[in-house]
Amino acid sequence: MNTVCDVNMCAGCMACVDICPRKAISVVDDIEYMNAVIDDTLCINCNMCHKVCQKNHPADLRKPQKWLQGWGEENVRATSSSGGFGQEIMRSMLRNGGVVAACKLSGGEFKFELFEDEKRIPEFIGSKYVKSNPIGIYQAVKDKLKSGKKVLFIGLPCQVSSMRNYVRDDRNLYTVDLICHGSPSVKILQQAMEEYGHNLTEVRAIYFRSADKFAIETQPIRIVPKGVQDRYTMAFLKGLCYTESCYSCHYTQTERVGDLTIGDSWGTELSSELSKGVSLALCQTEKGKEMLDMMNFNFYNVDLENAVQSNHQLRHPSELPQERKKFFENLRKGKSFKQAVFFAYPKICIRQNIKELLIKTKLYSGGGTMSSPVYTISIVPYSNNISEKI
Repeated sequence: MNTVCDVNMCAGCMACVDICPRKAISVVDDIEYMNAVIDDTLCINCNMCHKVCQKNHPADLRKPQKWLQGWGEENVRATSSSGGFGQEIMRSMLRNGGVVAACKLSGGEFKFELFEDEKRIPEFIGSKYVKSNPIGIYQAVKDKLKSGKKVLFIGLPCQVSSMRNYVRDDRNLYTVDLICHGSPSVKILQQAMEEYGHNLTEVRAIYFRSADKFAIETQPIRIVPKGVQDRYTMAFLKGLCYTESCYSCHYTQTERVGDLTIGDSWGTELSSELSKGVSLALCQTEKGKEMLDMMNFNFYNVDLENAVQSNHQLRHPSELPQERKKFFENLRKGKSFKQAVFFAYPKICIRQNIKELLIKTKLYSGGGTMSSPVYTISIVPYSNNISEKI
């Protein structure tokens, strides 16, 4: 098998697919790992795929010049996963004549799109704890840059690195990389959702978290009762289901690949604000400072030591759990996703099962507190008519 980068080490950034002039590359998603496979019968050995690959040639990392934390206005904060930094930076770029490239759920896949209409921002907000598909966005961004437009690209560090490699002339490219745990194949999410009785292609929106909790309480449908943690969220938070390359990620350090870096300010001393959401922002470049200056945001200084200590992704990649091998072995044997998670973490699953039974029999009210938040998923199906707050 002829692959663009080392076997099983593909992050699925898809830049090689976009840049190949002969369409000779396909990214094979084996759930446990991914590979960018080259069709030798089509390949003309131009080597463009190797040059653009962030694994082979990671873009240079820059040391943060500023560390900040904060939140947006009340309506922005209330509709965001954290303090609303991502939502506000998109709005600021659009209002200053730029274009935004970001990820949204579309037809069961998490795809990147370019957009210029501020009214579309709600489609792109929220954390997405799954592998996204950037095919097509690299060339689309490059074309927009050639037209003289400023483009804001928000993505995972590996995707930002590949975007910088791809466009090469990045004078009008503004990048924001996300502090990333790691990401599972979308096939994992699809299987999990099916077992919970939902077809991902029939879901209009999926919310993995809200502020301090992995749920959005105001949305109508949770895949498990309030107070119970679903198996997908459990697997994600345990680092059980990421693709192979995530456990050796090059970008999990304080030096960053984007002009700005955003995440959660888990180590904040502003603990009374955490339940509402507090964003962490690292600024690496002059373009990053330019973006900060154009934002309508409540910024505060942040304790650097606390921020790093509370975000291990700023120090090292997620650790590969010893249970991961058993998890994927059971999936390959035909076990259900729920069974595979159960066999990996039986005690935790049994506790959640008991909690769910007690909630259904009304012997326990469910919910969670700041000291013990309950993380789970909520969804909005296409048939839902409840209006979204903007």
